[in-house]
Amino acid sequence: MRADADPRPTVLVVDDQPAMLNLLIEAFEPTGFNVLVALQGEMALRLLDQVTPDVILLDAVMPGIDGFETCRLIKRRPALALVPVIFMTGLTDTSNIVDGLAAGGVDYVTKPVVPEEVIARVRVHLANAQLTRSAQAAMDASGRYLLAADAQGRLRWCTQQAGRLLTRPSPGEMLPPDVAAWLQARGGGKEPVPDTITIPGIETSGRLEFTLIGQLANDEMLLRVVELDADNDLDRLHTRLNLTRREAEVLLWLSRGKSNRDIAQILNVSFRTINKHLEQIYPKLGVETRTSAVALAIRALEGG
Repeated sequence: MRADADPRPTVLVVDDQPAMLNLLIEAFEPTGFNVLVALQGEMALRLLDQVTPDVILLDAVMPGIDGFETCRLIKRRPALALVPVIFMTGLTDTSNIVDGLAAGGVDYVTKPVVPEEVIARVRVHLANAQLTRSAQAAMDASGRYLLAADAQGRLRWCTQQAGRLLTRPSPGEMLPPDVAAWLQARGGGKEPVPDTITIPGIETSGRLEFTLIGQLANDEMLLRVVELDADNDLDRLHTRLNLTRREAEVLLWLSRGKSNRDIAQILNVSFRTINKHLEQIYPKLGVETRTSAVALAIRALEGG
């Protein structure tokens, strides 16, 4: 059951110190929150089998499963992937903070906590999470093949369509090894790394192409994944956009991030020929820029 059946947001506080639990209950409840509590990570995980809170406040150091491992286990559950986890900790070393963020936390507060500060941080992350859920729902509804991953190649979230191509992975799972290595190489910054990588299909004989769209946050990258089927894709662009076969071919490679010179080499024609094709393609599509043409092509290819 979702906690948001109640209009008041629900915060789950996980801490082994009863005094801390009482402090946060007394701070949050008068400000319009429902408060659930758990004394250990194991208890929190059992509670999360029954309810999905809007935000989780998690002690980093607890008996049994510590907060870092608890957070990793939480983030492996698809229903909890977008629930913000804020660590509460007396550990202030940079390595501890990094461990918390790497485990899936979005923020941390140091103990002894200041209730007003905690509530303010919770409200900010609740608003961000709502925006993320709304954006993801919109992308699902529009049929987009998009996903987000961290610099190590761990999945943060994906649209339903992208999940189908990736055989429905859970947040926190690693992307295919070649894709993870590609993302890690991009984060290394030592040598230029292409914006696109192609790998064999996971459950098909085709190929999957991953393209970096942009950076969503310091450690979150937005990617597009498409299933490459050249003949079928050419047919779609040819018929849906009323292009000649050669124009459809040029636009297909354009939508895959290739430069005009790259396309000229692939099609074994001159650079000038590609420019002439584009001069004919843009008016047919009713656009004036490369970006608009690519956007139309992607919509046509993803239209099923």
